[in-house]
Amino acid sequence: MTRAGAQPSVRRDGPERLLDSGGVSIERMPMLHVIFDRMATQCSESLRQLSTAPAFVSMSGMRTERVGHILESYEGRAIVAVHQAQPWDARIMFGAENKLIFTLAEALFGGDGSELPFAENRALTNIEMRVAQKIFDIFARTLQASFSTVIETRFKMERLESRMDFAVIAPRNNFAVVATVNIRVLGRSGELFVMIPQSALTPIRQTLSRDLSNEVATPDPFWVKQIHSEVGRAAVTVRAVIEEQGFTLADIADLQVGKVLPLQATARSRVKLEGNSEPLFWCQLGQAEGKYTLRIEEAIDAKQEFMDDLLGRPAR
Repeated sequence: MTRAGAQPSVRRDGPERLLDSGGVSIERMPMLHVIFDRMATQCSESLRQLSTAPAFVSMSGMRTERVGHILESYEGRAIVAVHQAQPWDARIMFGAENKLIFTLAEALFGGDGSELPFAENRALTNIEMRVAQKIFDIFARTLQASFSTVIETRFKMERLESRMDFAVIAPRNNFAVVATVNIRVLGRSGELFVMIPQSALTPIRQTLSRDLSNEVATPDPFWVKQIHSEVGRAAVTVRAVIEEQGFTLADIADLQVGKVLPLQATARSRVKLEGNSEPLFWCQLGQAEGKYTLRIEEAIDAKQEFMDDLLGRPAR
């Protein structure tokens, strides 16, 4: 008999067993770094919406290690969530240190970090288990979205486990990629990790080996809209120049109150509209309701204007 929830043995072919016999270097899968970095960035935004205390999420490392060693390192100090990865036909695991869940629960319920951190080694309460499940849901959704550029998948949570003996997603002797994430909130730090069996990544290893550093990234619509909004609010000084004249230092020294400076411009002369001292448009001067007006006629070719000034040609 097998224990309920245990994975049935799967017959694998020779090449797959060879790949599992030693850890594949994650340096050969550069897209994994991109995916997990994107997950950390998106989780930072999601966690900030849950609490007034800011949460900072950053990647702290990624490595290949045997499943059993990973589970043993978190025994007694972490809670994990086993997720079904579809359509990989595999399971992955999200885990968080108990001290991180204590801190997140305090932050979500209005704590400001003034009290000493909870250091007692005890099992999580029902409320803290709900907090852990919410955090795992957030990370699962963001990781799912991050993987969407490589493969469409869906992570569905199966169960929470506090004992690592029951949190088996692959044979303990097999290798897995584990990514660790540092979460800082209320001035305290805790660790969350994601473990993906190497066998689950084998079918998409070629795609993950692509180096997209030179490819154009898909812009985030939210940030594009935000940047456009902020740029649109930038203050710009605009002025209308009727005529420009050159003066010598002696001419400037001879200026005094009441002196009249004759201009060659007439009412039909074109006016140059400048923004922050940069020429923008040629305009026609007018008047309406007792105020001077400018009617834009054409855009100024800045390159041509520079050549005209350089060669001493009159403005067109």
